[in-house]
Amino acid sequence: MSEPMWKHESVLLREALDALHVQQDGVYVDGTYGRGGHSAMILEQLGRDGRLVVIDKDPAAIAHAQERWRDDPRVLAWHGSFRDFPQALVAAGIKDRIQGLLLDLGVSSPQLDDAERGFSFVREGPLDMRMDVSNGKSAAQWINQSDEAEIADVLWRYGEERFSRQIAREIVQVRAARPVETTTQLAALIAGVVRKREPGKHPATRSFQAIRIKVNQELDDVEECLQQSVEFLAPGGRLVAISFHSLEDRIVKHFLRKASLPPDIPKGLPVMQESIQTPMKTIGKAVRPSAVEVGSNVRARSAIMRVGERR
Repeated sequence: MSEPMWKHESVLLREALDALHVQQDGVYVDGTYGRGGHSAMILEQLGRDGRLVVIDKDPAAIAHAQERWRDDPRVLAWHGSFRDFPQALVAAGIKDRIQGLLLDLGVSSPQLDDAERGFSFVREGPLDMRMDVSNGKSAAQWINQSDEAEIADVLWRYGEERFSRQIAREIVQVRAARPVETTTQLAALIAGVVRKREPGKHPATRSFQAIRIKVNQELDDVEECLQQSVEFLAPGGRLVAISFHSLEDRIVKHFLRKASLPPDIPKGLPVMQESIQTPMKTIGKAVRPSAVEVGSNVRARSAIMRVGERR
């Protein structure tokens, strides 16, 4: 079967490529391939000796990459989490440090727009939400097997949902009669609980985000990947991370701040903070999409990009 023709627009495309400072003979990792918008532009700037490793949890995304770049020896498509990008480098036979790591975090348009994937609360479909449908528990399995306290904790921690406890209580009561198995079933349940509505937001937005993050271990992946970037980036190599909600962005921001600032030195030690070489430095300020981009792609409205460079 051919893949449906979703419209997919990579967010902050030009800004991300400018931030990467692509070198013709460099080695780059696109940790979140999606449908290859960023990868295509990286390849345009790579020479014959350059290499690009593309990674995605989604088997459909990797199948797309393998088909699209099957005749390009510079590209390796690797199925897995970007947190494991060192394994992908081994698979590609790359032993040297890399010149760039790009992370376009969150869910992709093809995943959102395919009702069968279960990411959307406005389309009827099975409650799945897994980026890798071959691995782990689906959202439905987690919802129907977890206790009330865990559900409430996840909705609050990952979705900052004010009605987390009430929603968790309602889920447990409803599933006692029949399992919660579809996206619209869960969305309607949440809508019946959330009393105060945020303008322009569906009442299930925060809960669906939280469950998706939990099912896919998204924040754990981000933290682990960022820590490994210090070891695998070459001096002058760039880390470019595009986030779509505050929890991801907070992790990226704190990582770059900690990696860019010298540690606090106890008073009395004969060491000057200025003499300590930190592993990273922050490049510029956080970048957001222009009004023009948001106007043409509403999914860009919450994006924020941060850039770090290995010293």
